[in-house]
This record gives sequence, structure tokens and C-alpha cells, in this order.
Amino acid sequence: MPRKVTASLQRRLSPDRKYQSVLVQRLINKAMLDGKKMLAEREVYRALEIAAKKLDSENPLEVFERALKNVSPNFEVKSRRVGGANYQIPFPVAGHRQLHYAYSWLVQAARSRKGIPFAERLAAEIVDAHNEAGSAFKKKEDTHKMAEANRAFAHFARG
Repeated sequence: MPRKVTASLQRRLSPDRKYQSVLVQRLINKAMLDGKKMLAEREVYRALEIAAKKLDSENPLEVFERALKNVSPNFEVKSRRVGGANYQIPFPVAGHRQLHYAYSWLVQAARSRKGIPFAERLAAEIVDAHNEAGSAFKKKEDTHKMAEANRAFAHFARG
């Protein structure tokens, strides 16, 4: 199996039912637990509507896309052993991987909030990401700070 995921190895997702968006379908898949897709779908749709209402927006899809863009990282750090020492080397993040991190961080941040239903937690995290705040956005900022701090080791990166 190749190390790099080429276009031929990526699955083609069908768009979701309500918004006809592949991005929303991927969020539904990330939010799904134990194969309960209908439940995840219902919760994600409710979360998008709540988020749009909180931001006084007509289109929940625009709110979600903006939040996703704000949470997607441009750089990541990978450990590399060089001459007996481990270095955190910054690498640029490719497109599909950026989205993977963004979805994971959004769902993870929503799950870490406690005391309210999942749809409201996810909506709050989407609103925070839209406004460049919240746990998922902080995770992106921390990743960028780590990459910036280790920029001196970038010359160790091998393509």
C-alpha cells in the first residue's frame, strides 16, 4: 500500500441530502458514532441551523464553510530523528489533510464540551470557529505556533 494517498485511492463521497454538499457529508461521517448515521445527520443539520441562527445568517452552508476555513491548518510538525536527536520539523499541510484536521478538531472540541446536547455543542463550536475563537481554532493556532517555533529545523525536511 502506498504511503501517499493518491487521487485514485480516495473515496468519492456523495453529497448530503439537505444541502447537497460533500463538506457537510464529511462532517456527518466524522460526527457519527457506532455506525448511527441517521442520528449523526440529524444532529449535524440541527447544529448548522442553530449556528446560522446565532450568527443571523440566511445560509448555514456559508457559515460552516467559513468556520472550516478558519480551522484548517496550513502547517503541521512531524518528528524526525536526525543524528541521535528528535526534531519537530514543520511541513505544509496538503488540501485533503487540512480538511481532515479541521473536521477532527471541530468534532473533538464539540465532544469535549459538556452539559448540553451534541447539536448545541457542535453549533457553538462552529460559531466559535466562524468567529476565530474556541477550542478547534486554538488547536490550529497552537499547531501554527509549534511550526513557527521549530522553523529553524525546516532544513531537515526531506520531500
